[in-house]
Amino acid sequence: MTKPCIICVAITGSLPQKSDNPAVPISVAEQIESTHEAYEAGAAIVHAHVRNDDGSPSSDPDKFARLKEGIEAHCPGMIVQFSTGGRSGAGQTRGAMLSLRPDMASLSVGSNNFPTRVYENPPDLVDWLAGEMRAHEVKPEIEAFDLSHILKAKEMADHGQLIGTPYVQFVMGVKNAMPVDRDVFDYYIHTVKRLFGADAPWCAAGIGRHQITLNEWAVAAGGHARTGLEDNVRQDRDTLAPSNAALVRRVVEICARHARPVATCGEARQMLGLRAQCGLKDGKAA
Repeated sequence: MTKPCIICVAITGSLPQKSDNPAVPISVAEQIESTHEAYEAGAAIVHAHVRNDDGSPSSDPDKFARLKEGIEAHCPGMIVQFSTGGRSGAGQTRGAMLSLRPDMASLSVGSNNFPTRVYENPPDLVDWLAGEMRAHEVKPEIEAFDLSHILKAKEMADHGQLIGTPYVQFVMGVKNAMPVDRDVFDYYIHTVKRLFGADAPWCAAGIGRHQITLNEWAVAAGGHARTGLEDNVRQDRDTLAPSNAALVRRVVEICARHARPVATCGEARQMLGLRAQCGLKDGKAA
């Protein structure tokens, strides 16, 4: 298999704290530095949240603006993907930063259980977020916590609510949501190909100890891989991950074992149908 593998690094999320792992980047400056290290290691996409000074989650557009500016300055061509997840705010505050026109943003198209609460994504909010993404030319990444979310993405695509071919990410291993199950994973792939075409790109994310499992499955099956301290703060059972870059390098090693090149930022943009970044050629400074 020679199709390049896109590596997405989820650098911080809403939950992990420095008390969980000192490498978790909290401030905008820390996030820019951590992203640059992951970019140098092979990540083509950064999935970004922002935090308040006390480490609590935020949807502050000013913080997102500073983060985006720093990443674009230090990581030429890297795909910037903002989170519109529900832990960072309520209602339309979750999409307040979309006017900054990141390359991508996460879009959860249905509700599901989380470890201690319901992750609520009501239809009117989903439609509003999708509309904002279209208005600002932001490509959504569909975060599928359930099979129904893939089918909902197809419905939204048919109704013209999504830009281009949907990019679906399978999220597995969240407690009370979809467990890590190989038969389900294979059926997810089958469903994406049936609904969106055999060449439709897809990605997979595993939570906690399942991160490495989903990395292996995704790379071997021809998909793309997400890693990073948002989803998993450990290198292995006994060792904390020293950085986001270390987790990216682990995926790079998996790609090598399966004879898959790691996608450059330019290749990733082409595969996902994203606009090129000005002044760049193949994701690198011209």
